[in-house]
Amino acid sequence: MTSELDILREEIDKLDSDILQFINRRLELAREIGRKKQDRGLSTLNNARESQVLQHLEKLNQGPLTQNALHLIFKEIMAAARELQSQHRIAFLGPEASFTHLAALGHFGGCSIMLPQANVAEVFQAVAKEQCHYGMVPVENSIEGPVNHTLDLFFTSDLKICAERYQTISHDLLAAADLPLESIRTVYSHSQAFAQCRQWLRRHLPGAVLTECGSTAEAARRTAAQRDQTAAIAGSAAAELYNLKVLAPKIEDLTGNTTRFLVLGKEDSPPSGQDKTSILFVTPHLPGALHHVLTPMAEYGVNMVKLESRPTRNEKWSYFFIADFEGHREDEKVAAMIKATKEICLYMKVLGSYPRF
Repeated sequence: MTSELDILREEIDKLDSDILQFINRRLELAREIGRKKQDRGLSTLNNARESQVLQHLEKLNQGPLTQNALHLIFKEIMAAARELQSQHRIAFLGPEASFTHLAALGHFGGCSIMLPQANVAEVFQAVAKEQCHYGMVPVENSIEGPVNHTLDLFFTSDLKICAERYQTISHDLLAAADLPLESIRTVYSHSQAFAQCRQWLRRHLPGAVLTECGSTAEAARRTAAQRDQTAAIAGSAAAELYNLKVLAPKIEDLTGNTTRFLVLGKEDSPPSGQDKTSILFVTPHLPGALHHVLTPMAEYGVNMVKLESRPTRNEKWSYFFIADFEGHREDEKVAAMIKATKEICLYMKVLGSYPRF
């Protein structure tokens, strides 16, 4: 006798068959698009188009599928489509299970070839030398602020920003065995992770030696190798990869800890309708120079969302600025603003236009 459960399962099986057929048809269309792109010398990855697809699906989605789950599912489908066209190599700040690795997987999907790099400079170099198609690097954290090394590399690099991604960051205290906290003598982690867990460490591990590593995933790897009296601050993905125990979960001092990541490439993205543009500029050495340089933004009604300054290092007390603002460089008012700003600056370049995440 067929039960109600069997009936529901039969309906699911039929729906799965339909979904599979639709996905394969979608991939066939994507492969044909890939052939036409190759004929025209166009890049396989189109961040603007993928952003538009997700925006459209978000408007159609009435649940119970969450928007986050929608993004995960369709990112993987689009990644599978890109693999049929041309499999991409992605450089990221490694090793595996670092937060940058998770951001790269979230953006490109699991079908791309992920290549870990020892530091941010090597990510830039891998893309610049065309060893990788794209790179993923951290640029700022909601608690600790900008990643200065990333900002500095834009001053000398010709790479473009072609996408951004925001990744929620949560830190766990990990060890190779269920150690009591009082037995821990050394804690490994990245400098920003230490800063984000400063109060917790002060309360629970005041006597532990804090040893910096290039990434939280590297800290987890070292902890797995050393074992006794050693712990790491890293994410749950690192715990799974290196078979570590979670001694204390979510030890960050503030909730809502988020890191912004940038995708680097040789070209930026075409307009998507919801874009952001980043520029780098050097002001004249005159009183009120920064105010003068930023005036065109107000005049053309362009909304600036971020401004950072960094020393140029080739001249004392000389600085360059990076500004992010809404709109695409091809938008009429943005193009006019950029032209007016460039005439005022000693030096200016557009770092890229890309879909707002």
